[in-house]
Amino acid sequence: MSAHPRNPAGAAPAPAAAARRRTRVRRGAAATAAAVALALGLGACSMETTAPADARAKALADGRTISPSGPTEPVDCERAKCIALTFDAGPGKDTPELLDTLERERVPATFFLMGRNHIVRYPKVVKRLYAEGHEVANHTWNHRRLDTLKRDEIRTELERVQVALEKLTGERPTLMRPPQGRINDDVTAVSKELGLAQILWSATAKDYSTNDSKLIEKRILKQASRDGVILLHDIYDGTVPAVPGIIERLKERGYTFVTVSQLLAPAQANPGEIYRP
Repeated sequence: MSAHPRNPAGAAPAPAAAARRRTRVRRGAAATAAAVALALGLGACSMETTAPADARAKALADGRTISPSGPTEPVDCERAKCIALTFDAGPGKDTPELLDTLERERVPATFFLMGRNHIVRYPKVVKRLYAEGHEVANHTWNHRRLDTLKRDEIRTELERVQVALEKLTGERPTLMRPPQGRINDDVTAVSKELGLAQILWSATAKDYSTNDSKLIEKRILKQASRDGVILLHDIYDGTVPAVPGIIERLKERGYTFVTVSQLLAPAQANPGEIYRP
């Protein structure tokens, strides 16, 4: 005798069961969509983003050409297989070791620096990474979720870093990355006001959740793609030891490492605009 006499194998499900199944599917789809949105850095917001390739194409159509910017060499990412290596929430105690690796491998990176306990604590490291040609960017003062703050609070979080970095490097950053990638209209408005473009990512190792360097390397290699932006943190114990392997493997795949600004060139990052591969 069947365990489900009212719905034997091959029969159509009963109306109530079918309804429950549809509800589960809808809930599953909603949960998946929310997870994808969080991974992409937009939370519940549906905001327009620009891919690096699209920014380059528009700039080329407008007749712009690639020119050197600062101490870094220009790279034509329309021809080269480019990828941007970025680090959040530093500098930290391991950042000098990371800089040694980047110098040895001749790889530029973009550092989204945090104010409290980082820029303030390691000013010489900030000066060094800037002097060595890496891109200096803004990751807020206290790492507060900007989408939960009022405009004045958002402005304070970003402006304090702008001022601190200008004192150390002589320049104000033009790029920012919001903590957790959380963005809303207020964040965009303040970023535009301060001359900051918003930079998201395409590959993350979730290195805040593991100190396993091999796992960090594996996750990044799996997600790496042309015109991609890699998100790592140079403040976690497993991350800096993973970087040499990431660089070696990606070079073997034909990638050219660039800063975020090089990835966009000949376009220039527009203040307030959201860039995501």
